[in-house]
Amino acid sequence: MTERPTQVIDAHGRRAQGAPGTQAGNTPSSMPNRLLEVRDLSVTFPQPGREVQAVRGVNYHVDKGEFLGIVGESGSGKSVSSLAVMGLLPSSARIGGDILFEGKSLLGRSDKDMSRLRGDGISIIFQDPLSALTPVYTIGAQIAEALQLHDSKLSRLAANVRAVELLKVVGIPNPERRAQAFPHEFSGGMRQRAMIAIAIANNPRLIIADEPTTALDVTIQAQILEVLQKAKELTGAAVVLITHDLGVVAGNADRIAVMYAGRIVETGTVDQVFHQPSMPYTIGLLRSMPNLATAGHQRLVPLEGRPPQLDNLAPGCPFAPRCPVAIDACRTTEPPLAMVAGDPLNASACLRVDEIARGSLERAHLYPVPEPVPAAERAEVEPEKVLEVAGLKRHFPLTKGSVFRHTIGTVRAVDGVSFQIRSGQTLGLVGESGCGKSTTIMEILELAKPQAGLVSINGTDVATLSAKERRALRRDIQVVFQDPMASLDPRLPVQDLVAEPLTVHGVPAAERRRKVAEVLELVGLEPAMASRYPHEFSGGQRQRIGIARALVTDPKIVVLDEPVSALDVSIQAGVINLLADLQEKLGLSYLFVAHDLAVVRQIADNVAVMYLGRIVESGPSEAIFANPVHPYTRALLSAVPVPDPTVERSRSRVILEGDLPSPTDAAGGCNFRTRCPLYKLIDPAGQEQCRVKDPEQRPVRDSQVACHHAERIELMAAGTVPAAPNEPVAPGPLGEPGEPGQHGDPAGPRPSHT
Repeated sequence: MTERPTQVIDAHGRRAQGAPGTQAGNTPSSMPNRLLEVRDLSVTFPQPGREVQAVRGVNYHVDKGEFLGIVGESGSGKSVSSLAVMGLLPSSARIGGDILFEGKSLLGRSDKDMSRLRGDGISIIFQDPLSALTPVYTIGAQIAEALQLHDSKLSRLAANVRAVELLKVVGIPNPERRAQAFPHEFSGGMRQRAMIAIAIANNPRLIIADEPTTALDVTIQAQILEVLQKAKELTGAAVVLITHDLGVVAGNADRIAVMYAGRIVETGTVDQVFHQPSMPYTIGLLRSMPNLATAGHQRLVPLEGRPPQLDNLAPGCPFAPRCPVAIDACRTTEPPLAMVAGDPLNASACLRVDEIARGSLERAHLYPVPEPVPAAERAEVEPEKVLEVAGLKRHFPLTKGSVFRHTIGTVRAVDGVSFQIRSGQTLGLVGESGCGKSTTIMEILELAKPQAGLVSINGTDVATLSAKERRALRRDIQVVFQDPMASLDPRLPVQDLVAEPLTVHGVPAAERRRKVAEVLELVGLEPAMASRYPHEFSGGQRQRIGIARALVTDPKIVVLDEPVSALDVSIQAGVINLLADLQEKLGLSYLFVAHDLAVVRQIADNVAVMYLGRIVESGPSEAIFANPVHPYTRALLSAVPVPDPTVERSRSRVILEGDLPSPTDAAGGCNFRTRCPLYKLIDPAGQEQCRVKDPEQRPVRDSQVACHHAERIELMAAGTVPAAPNEPVAPGPLGEPGEPGQHGDPAGPRPSHT
């Protein structure tokens, strides 16, 4: 590959002052099959008194028809590098290096030239489709506009017809009617499919997908990834998928580039990176991920520390402060991205890469599995029932009219939910967004008489409590919210935030200070940090503050509402281990609400699966994950990506059609039958039973399940993850079967907290 002089261009294509006078011309790429080539790309954002180097010397390429995955933690530069390719960075950004598309440089082009290229040659799918779509135009009009911008001869009628065809291609039901709808009338998954329709409208040669599934449920994520693969096949386009979920790229990408601190630190084929990673950062990422194939049989391995600040990088390798094998040279020399073992497809930025590749530094031993809580420190708990919910209902009237209001329907948010939790146990409550999980926990936390049903805490029916008794009982049940920054008042120091529940209950100041210091130390924070404010902490530390605040009243039950979904995968592992340790030491009971089933399997003893306000399957975690008997549970599990390309290639998936129906729909019979894969496989008599009779909970195998035909579940082709307990484990991302890492010992005991 021939060297090109570095160009420094601002975000509008103007050459920065003092830059070399290289003309941004049409120098052909050295490879005829190369579609996109990024050469020594740097992006700098000037700030008052400093500069943020968001991207630093990035080099990668994408061949025609190839699927490249770019992964890394938040702030690693993934999205900035791709926005630079699209020419969508703010005007303040300074861009260096070069970007070649089909052999022609994109830097220095006019806005008019880039507008012609966007959507035609290169298209992008953004993370948040609601922000990317214009709210005042219909979906069909926005697709038609994308078509007419690049084909002036196309009539409005023809563009509208093509828009309907594209909506049908990406799986939108009733495309003729839906084309007339506005973005707010679409669900999140449907909006993302509409974005894909716009992206493929003009048959682009390259599609950039920037975290297209991050905000979506796992079932909708599976649909979107299937649509993206279908779009790739229909258009022949290459795809660059930006994501933090290694499981997503394991099942879809041909090659992977791992980014850290604005640079690519490892690249290779999907099998190379997952099975033989050569950069300690990549190894740490893989070790820290909950894996549905093996979760619950060993503790996670957290990646300690946090990424460096890009406005104040220290000399040497940016990963050195977090690296378990860093040497003195790592702190003075930043390693280049170099080939591994002479393989041109595999490169790593590590001074010790040869030792890792040879095996003298064993991958599985770089990050040892944390020790469980010693038996002497575990709390003794009696197996008493601490929380019981029976027949809980919460319906909301749907009204119409501004003056003379009248009820036109009912939203059945929670429709007869029953479960119980015993001391020292964790119940995982799972299901898609809109199924009623959050409403259920809010009904419990309110400690008021429910609309219908029973909520009992420590044997006390909350409907019988006086105001004074209700306040006293609140000490026994606390909550940790999803977003640690939003749940902490930015105006208060940590001391006051954590002590606030004690203040409400009238605890003296001296006792509050002592208790705050105690719980901060318990969650792994220095008591000296109590004077700091929330913005001075990382995301993982803020979540630990939220956990400390929940524990300060010595509760018996902690409700965890998506406690790790807003955190990077490297931080998740530490928080999950912390929750397990606290449960062992304090004898806590958890109600763990989550959509990430791998995390639930890691921590939960029992699982309850919700759909449209009802629990459709419940039972021990091992039984639910190893052998689900409700078609919805089986579809959920089959949709969860596993960070292992070997496992992903061997799995079959159950793709649910459409989105979760509205809880206002009063359809008779089984409310899952409209999406149920099993319903389509049974005989007409069985289908009639599903249409007219609402299934009741009943025991099947080791679970309680609400399905008329659970015994016939094997008619569905897709099963659970192949690596189930007490079965042989396939070679994992760190090499040998059963070694400490992604797969662990399948026949070994569960972690001590379960």
